[in-house]
Amino acid sequence: MSVSTLRLCDAHNHLQDERLGPHLESILQELPRANVEWMVVNGSCEEDWPQVRELARRVPQVIPSFGYHPWYVRERSEHWKQTLTGLVDSVPAAIGEIGLDKWIRDHDLPLQEEVFVWQLRMASERNLPVSIHCLQAWGRLLEILKREPRPACGFVLHSFGGPREMIGQLADLGGYFSLPGYFAHERKERQRETFRHIPPDRLLVETDAPDQCLPEARIEFPLPPGSNGKPLNHPANLRAVYAFAAELLEEPLEQLAQQVHENFQRAFATLIKR
Repeated sequence: MSVSTLRLCDAHNHLQDERLGPHLESILQELPRANVEWMVVNGSCEEDWPQVRELARRVPQVIPSFGYHPWYVRERSEHWKQTLTGLVDSVPAAIGEIGLDKWIRDHDLPLQEEVFVWQLRMASERNLPVSIHCLQAWGRLLEILKREPRPACGFVLHSFGGPREMIGQLADLGGYFSLPGYFAHERKERQRETFRHIPPDRLLVETDAPDQCLPEARIEFPLPPGSNGKPLNHPANLRAVYAFAAELLEEPLEQLAQQVHENFQRAFATLIKR
């Protein structure tokens, strides 16, 4: 397999994010040039679920994912469950981004758990892959995953930053571990060391675009800063994230890409049509 024929899969991004809106048409044109075969586009709340669905209708590479992110659970409407169920029943989709977050200020962990568990159970009933966000709540997340039903196809630990000691237990429960380019920054040595111990058949790769930018020297597809002056991550930088992963794991890029492709196909088999 040559670099030009790599088949790359982005396990987690937010292509619907309004910050990418001004650049969307050029982004879509550049995805094939960057060898992007699939991307899981994650909704975070009722407000952006329609945009995710429209992108899935329009863009062949998009696998839609709908869920309530722990940051926004207080904003949910009284009909959120019906809305989410309706979306998932109307289009092949994953569940996410969902999870637990004790890092955010004034977090309400019991409320986060209530919303998370309901969505996890729905995913399990339909055997849909789940994208899980977790910050500073790994012990509690593990308890819930052990206690609750889980989708047979597994779940994705987005930008996995948990302790190395949990890898085995999470993998046994069906977990996949997704590596972002952000971990290429020098200060992320702990996270890089953790990923050196991920089982090869459980590794995924993500951009988390428009967030979690690579170090500037690794960026292949730059974007202008957002209106707040902060950098934006182009989804086509996925290839550069794979290059970082291959370097980190000391594997040929083509070999790593093939392994990640197999893992992605297994995790998202219920949603991939080709």
